[in-house]
This record gives sequence, structure tokens and C-alpha cells, in this order.
Amino acid sequence: MKTRWLDLIWLALLAATGLTWWLGASGTLASGRFAFTALVFFLAWLKGLGVMLEFMELRHAPASWRLALLGGFSAIVGGVLLAAGLANNS
Repeated sequence: MKTRWLDLIWLALLAATGLTWWLGASGTLASGRFAFTALVFFLAWLKGLGVMLEFMELRHAPASWRLALLGGFSAIVGGVLLAAGLANNS
């Protein structure tokens, strides 16, 4: 059962990677709309979440480890998204 769940997570990661690639290759991100940039960073955050919780098996780690790694990762993605949003408005 665990293998099937990991396969589904892997397929979701693959689909998110394909979507972000398509957004970049089609020129959609170059349109300057912040919503598409936010979508890409949200997908990156989801991918990181999947990798950390399932493939690094943080789901079974102590809560302090999960809080530190997921909090730090969320802060980094949020900071980069905030910088992109500020750069888009200027």
C-alpha cells in the first residue's frame, strides 16, 4: 500500500513539473501576470511538501523537525514570492 501512495505522489510531482514547464515554455509567465507566478511558486511549495513528507519521511519524524523544515521551506518560498510580487508592482 505504501508503494502505491508513493507512486501517486510521484505522479503528482511529475504533473506539477510538467505544468510549470509548460507555463514557462509557452511564454505565459512572461506576460507579467502575477497570478501565474504565484501558481508556479504554489506548485513548487506543494512539490517540496510532497518530497519532504513522503520521500524524506518527515511525516513520521518528531513534530519539531517537521515544524523546522516545513516552516523554513515555507518562509523561503513565501519570501521569494513576496519579492516577485514587489518587483511586479514596481
